[in-house]
Amino acid sequence: MTAPVKQHLIDPAVCIRCNTCEATCPVGAVTHDSNNYVVDIDKCNFCMDCVSPCPTGSINHFVMVQKPFSLDEQFSWTDLPEVGAGESGYGDAGAAIEAVDEEAAALLADAHKGSGGKVRAPASSAKPRINLFSRSNPIEATVTGNFRLTAENASSDIRHIILDFGANAFPVLEGQSIGIVLPGTAKNGRPHPMRLYSVASPRDGERPNTNNLSLTVKRVAEKNADGSEQRGLASNYVCDLKQGDKVKVAGPFGSTFLMPDDPAADIIMICTGTGSAPFRAFTERRRRSMPSAHGRLYLFFGARTPQELPYFGPLQKVPKKLMDQELVFSRIDPVKKEYVQDRMRTRASDLAMLLKRGTTHIYVCGLRGMEEGVEKSFEFICAQFGIHWHETRAQMRDQGRYHVETY
Repeated sequence: MTAPVKQHLIDPAVCIRCNTCEATCPVGAVTHDSNNYVVDIDKCNFCMDCVSPCPTGSINHFVMVQKPFSLDEQFSWTDLPEVGAGESGYGDAGAAIEAVDEEAAALLADAHKGSGGKVRAPASSAKPRINLFSRSNPIEATVTGNFRLTAENASSDIRHIILDFGANAFPVLEGQSIGIVLPGTAKNGRPHPMRLYSVASPRDGERPNTNNLSLTVKRVAEKNADGSEQRGLASNYVCDLKQGDKVKVAGPFGSTFLMPDDPAADIIMICTGTGSAPFRAFTERRRRSMPSAHGRLYLFFGARTPQELPYFGPLQKVPKKLMDQELVFSRIDPVKKEYVQDRMRTRASDLAMLLKRGTTHIYVCGLRGMEEGVEKSFEFICAQFGIHWHETRAQMRDQGRYHVETY
């Protein structure tokens, strides 16, 4: 079998035939007939010049295919052909949307290891736009806010960063990530590795109808063997940003860890620390767009202490009818240590009831070390209530209802 190749496609169901893409393309890769605008794979060099000006996002489709779609095939379409929803190409049966930036694709693949198998987006989720901007062609954002979320005396410095894109379109969905392109080069002369951060705001902005987004970033500082401190390059760069600073951004990335747009969906969110970022976006989206939704949000959120739990204050104001929340702390003396997987077991009957519903979605986000404990708790809960966890998990995964993103 030959290796998959990358192909740029235009969605005919969304395209308004404005000719912007063809007029913008510097290599003549975009052409049209009386039916569709299409991209010639033999000419396209993925310069991305056509992506940003497109008013509908119809241009923003990149797939990996064993056999490229011909121009004649593209001219005949009324909709894009069915493709997988994973993060990498597969077989002759179709193609999976991927992060075209190889660096971002590798980071996403690593983060989604715990999901297992072929990762799918929820059937009801909106269609994401991905890869609008790359490391070589980033968008510039302006920092309009940098707020410390944890108490000054807390051991963790976690920040809420707001990036504004001005007049330039940068559409994101809840659950997507962006790449921060760091300035300068490493000691070997190569660019610093890009770091992905989950978006912490809903699709319509940090404030409704604003062209901005927020990130939840923890300053990383580790002790070396000699006692000296080694600061995380990317996290400290972002945490030290000041209002008015300019930042180069790539993305958006991610096409599967998305929120279902289904008011009947019950969403179980399990996280630690900055893993709360996408769930803040989920919560705000549900609060703004579906405040009376029949489905409910369930949050299991772990931290060392309340002072180290990001968004602790705002969480107290979330209506109970919108979200059932369990805030779990592992370092409150003299209370016994407790982790999210322990609290899950105390809610065993509720979680078992939810697992039996075909409208329940599970999302796990945070440190990789939490995966094993969460997995064992689901096994324990299911054993108590006659549910086959591994079969249930496999079914949920196939239906786009089970997602893991850890780091």
